[in-house]
Amino acid sequence: MRLSATTRRLLVPMAALALAGGVAAAGPASAKPRVAAKAAWAPAATAAVHPGVMTYTAGAQCTANFVYTDGTSTYLGQAAHCSGTGAATDTNGCTATSLPEGTAVEVTGATKPGVMVYNSWIRMQAAGEKDPNVCAYNDLALIKLDPADVALTNPSVPFFGGPTGLRTADTQLGDTVVSYGNSSLRVGLSPLSPKYGRSLGTDSAGWNHTIYTATPGIPGDSGSGFLDASGKAFGVLSTVAIAPLAGSNGVGSLAKEIAYAQAHGISGLALVNGTEPFSGAL
Repeated sequence: MRLSATTRRLLVPMAALALAGGVAAAGPASAKPRVAAKAAWAPAATAAVHPGVMTYTAGAQCTANFVYTDGTSTYLGQAAHCSGTGAATDTNGCTATSLPEGTAVEVTGATKPGVMVYNSWIRMQAAGEKDPNVCAYNDLALIKLDPADVALTNPSVPFFGGPTGLRTADTQLGDTVVSYGNSSLRVGLSPLSPKYGRSLGTDSAGWNHTIYTATPGIPGDSGSGFLDASGKAFGVLSTVAIAPLAGSNGVGSLAKEIAYAQAHGISGLALVNGTEPFSGAL
């Protein structure tokens, strides 16, 4: 996506990893509240693949948000811009370039690469999307996991537990939010991964939540999932603002992003709830 010059995407390109040492929406306004069927997930304590693991798309690092299913396949979510081929300020998904669907994605903990089978940027361009809010904030890609790795997967968010469902309502000013980022720029300092914060409210026709967290999202945290105070998933970390609200993050509406995917190729898509109870709110 190509946001204004005051915002930047949060992925870590290969060069940075080396330095670190390591419109009216075309789809429905909100996602259908489908509940994914229970599966034989790996235990949360030992699962190799889960929300918060690192993903690498042609060397660019992002953080996985949640686990999804369409009843046939299991997917791990990342930001659509993780496969972008332009500059960090190329944040308009209706014009920005991307690697194609079908691109292999390395997933930390998986035995085989996953495959990016859905990318909102690519689907918006194919649909001729013109709504500026959708173009700016619809930032979701789905990585299809190899069947051998599904048995190694658990949908629970580390540290916090959940998600407990999908939030379709806007966040309001002052709402408590939590997230789990895992950028390599933290050089393995896991206490910095859990993030607590507040919403500044929802804007852009409900497509964007502006969030402040401690610590803020940094490059490599792109795609991280956000939960509200009851553990419901509501957003995907997309951008960091340079101005006017320096250090705030733009978080795309997950309900609207899922709805768009449902309307553009993956009709049965549903968020998978965690197996562990949510205990993240302060």
